[in-house]
Amino acid sequence: MSGVLYGVGLGPGDPELMTLKAHRLISGAQVVAYPTLAGGDSFARSIAAGAIASGAREIVMDVPMTTAREPAQAAYDIGARAIADELDAGHDVVCLCEGDPFFYGSFMYIFARLADTYEVEVVPGVTSVTTCAARAAKPLVARNERLTVLPGPLPQDELRSRIEGAESVAIMKVGRHLAKIRGVIDGLGLLDQAVYVERASLPQEVICPLAEAPEKAPYFSMILLTKGADPWL
Repeated sequence: MSGVLYGVGLGPGDPELMTLKAHRLISGAQVVAYPTLAGGDSFARSIAAGAIASGAREIVMDVPMTTAREPAQAAYDIGARAIADELDAGHDVVCLCEGDPFFYGSFMYIFARLADTYEVEVVPGVTSVTTCAARAAKPLVARNERLTVLPGPLPQDELRSRIEGAESVAIMKVGRHLAKIRGVIDGLGLLDQAVYVERASLPQEVICPLAEAPEKAPYFSMILLTKGADPWL
């Protein structure tokens, strides 16, 4: 009998925002897999560190930090093979994923490689969008409003057109694209309605109006933008 692969969402960073199910699976796991970026520390592992058993075997997937897809895909190929070896031996594997596994989550790449062959269970996690809204005390949508989620690396013209046609917007993966995004929002006359959130739920958290955001932003940052009157009042 093959083992079961669990793709476990960890939430945005605060270990207390892990679900009870995530904590139970991690603490009982004999094998834990997780990604790292360019040989650095694993953010996913740091969230779950307090729950990982001391004797657990760890599969580290080192994902290069590059815009080219091939190196990252090769890293996930290697990780998937190591996970498959454990599953073939009858061992369950818990794969850690910050945020939610199916919302811009790294686990999707492992799922695509193994779901047709092995039993896979996905455990959802608290998303960064809902965390940022909560930490910024900024309700996003109500009644029949729509929420648009955009990645920061989109071209400037596409960002502008999508923001123009949206009601509430969450822009993720801000990082080095902050100046471009801020310029687009300012050009649309919406700067006063936008909030910048950095490292939500972590001790280094930063929340401020977008107009006051720093010049440089980390990858784990987000801009929330709502238009018009508050429909919940």
